[in-house]
Amino acid sequence: MKTNKDTVVKISVSGEVAHPLMRSPFRLEIDGTPRLFPGTGGITYNFALGDSAFKMTGDHVEPDVSTKNPDSDKNTAYVAYSCIGNSALVISGDAKGERGVVTGKHGGINHVLIHFKEEIKEKMAIGDRIQVTGYGQGLVLEDYPGIRVYNIDPYLLERVPVVESDGKIHFPVRAIVPGYLMGSGSGSGNPAGGDYDIITNDRSLVKRVGLDKLRIGDFVALENHNDSFGLGGYMEGSVTIGVVVHGDCIITGHGPGVTVIMADGEGIIVPEVSEKSNIVDFI
Repeated sequence: MKTNKDTVVKISVSGEVAHPLMRSPFRLEIDGTPRLFPGTGGITYNFALGDSAFKMTGDHVEPDVSTKNPDSDKNTAYVAYSCIGNSALVISGDAKGERGVVTGKHGGINHVLIHFKEEIKEKMAIGDRIQVTGYGQGLVLEDYPGIRVYNIDPYLLERVPVVESDGKIHFPVRAIVPGYLMGSGSGSGNPAGGDYDIITNDRSLVKRVGLDKLRIGDFVALENHNDSFGLGGYMEGSVTIGVVVHGDCIITGHGPGVTVIMADGEGIIVPEVSEKSNIVDFI
């Protein structure tokens, strides 16, 4: 696809490895059962890019390394300008000089999620500083002005085997998510600010529509959603493409989070279910 990648700004933004938070001792399942286990933040040693989104016994568990700028205003820019596929450089601590890749961002907690190889994670510590080459916001598909693109590195997008045919683009996805299953985070006015969740409380429905196999890093299509200017824009016939960025949840209205990368209100995007549809296949 023809893009304006040569004029898209590359800009440095930075954060640090974020400490996990615990806002209350128990989280309630949909049936009222209290559970006490980890959630967001930290370095997660046994949950990574490519793993099942349903793997962990936890809630909103973030894969690999969770990062945040401790200054709230700076963190807004850090989250907004970091894009999936961007290079991340460790600039302090025992892992200084090692590189990872941005795999998503998590709204609410406002974290940038970064994949590092296992041996690098073992050398990292809470508070280590990371600099991201923010590159992607402002990307335009020049032949498709009706499509809005956010949150993806242009070089990563180039590697995805998108097929152009009859004025449409056919995008490989792991699954098509019915629009009525999109929950927490809907209504956010900032498509670059994080993610919103697939509701997974009804396990039989989730299995029936083929969402039980979702992995961290999978491309998915959100059916009847036009997230061109905010999250949760329900519109019949629209399609939004996103990436699964964090693990499943037990809380009502929540589930694996999806960061938006492409939105269309004109029926131009055609999702094609494919086994090769995870960002790990292209980085």
